[in-house]
This record gives sequence, C-alpha cells and structure tokens, in this order.
Amino acid sequence: MKRYVMAGLVLAVLTTVVVGTSLLGAEGAPVVLLGAALGGALGLVPDGSVAARAGGFVAGALLAWIGYVLRAAALPDSAAGRAVAALVVLGIGVVVVAAARGRVPAWSPLLGVAAVAGAYERVYAADPSAVASTSVETVTSVLLAAAVGLLATAFLAPASGAARAAGRTATSRGAHADDTATPVRGVPVVGPRDEGTSTAHPVFSSPAPQAAAAHPSSHPQPEA
Repeated sequence: MKRYVMAGLVLAVLTTVVVGTSLLGAEGAPVVLLGAALGGALGLVPDGSVAARAGGFVAGALLAWIGYVLRAAALPDSAAGRAVAALVVLGIGVVVVAAARGRVPAWSPLLGVAAVAGAYERVYAADPSAVASTSVETVTSVLLAAAVGLLATAFLAPASGAARAAGRTATSRGAHADDTATPVRGVPVVGPRDEGTSTAHPVFSSPAPQAAAAHPSSHPQPEA
C-alpha cells in the first residue's frame, strides 16, 4: 500500500508541474490530466513487463488514430461510419494481442484506444476535415502526458505477479536447502545413501556362515 501511495503522490506532483508550466503547450493542456492518469494506471497495474504494457498502449493509440483518419477519408460521418471505424480499430487490436502470444496484456491496447478517443473525439467532431493537423497535435500531447504518468509510477509500483512468484520460489528453495543442512536436535542431517554402496552397522550385522571344518571321527571304523 505504501508504494501505491508514493506513486500516487509523485504522479500528482508531476502532473501539476506539467499543467502549471504548460510544458506540453497550449494545445496539449486539455489532455494532460487524461494522459497522465491513464499513464499512471499503465505503470501501476502489475501485469507483464513495463515495456510490454507501454508497447500495447502505443499500439492502441496508433490504431485509434488510424480509425479517425479512416473516418475522415473513407467513411461517412454517421453512426454507421463510426461503427465501422470502431470495428476496424478493436478488431486489429485483438489481432495484435493474439500475435503477441500473451506477451502484451490485452487491456493495454484498449487503454491506448481510450486515451486517443477521449482526447480527440471532441476536436474531430468540430472539424473533421482538419484531421491531418489536429490529430497529430492531440495524439502527440496525450502520448507525452501518458509517458509522464508512466514514468511517475512504473518505478514505484509493486512487482508483477510473475516476478513475485519467482521470488517466492527462490525463497522457498533457499529455505529448503537450509532445512536439509540444519541439524535436528544436535543430529546432523545425512543425505540419502546409495543402496549399492550402503554397509550395515557391525553391531547389527550377522556374521557370514562359515563352512564347518572337517574333524576326524572319534568313533573307530569297523575293519573290513
């Protein structure tokens, strides 16, 4: 819990600095909070590596951007056109996740799509013909804000489930090795012996039977 609190405080401070100093320019100011919040979630969720999460996020953002370009160039500005664009974007996102074979979390491309859609839908609706210029500014700003959020939280977030499992396995193996080498009540633990080379204790071993020696008979043999 402490790591989450620290990551949240760092994220809040960095977002305030970016907004207060207009670091991303006047065009990027409206999307700073959206991008930083989504980037913070991207860094805090312990699912896969940070690089895989970031790659999925960028792939989803690029797919959403392509969807807006497709809407402006080839699709009607109607509910049917928006539905086709959504199908294309989400369908290609599923293909990307499947091609990654589990290396990219399925939710990270969706987060990238949500970032671009939330930041650019209003701008696109105001002037669809200016998609070539306005989309570049908006998508770049939201990706930079997301990068700020990711950097603010990625190094303070808890380890992923795979890393925790690997750590627990290593710890349990070390503890097991210590247990096998630790004496129990003063008696050292001895490893298993090979049955082929084991020897019995002389106290409990029975002597090998010896052949009875031939003694001369004390009874005289009758003469023929």
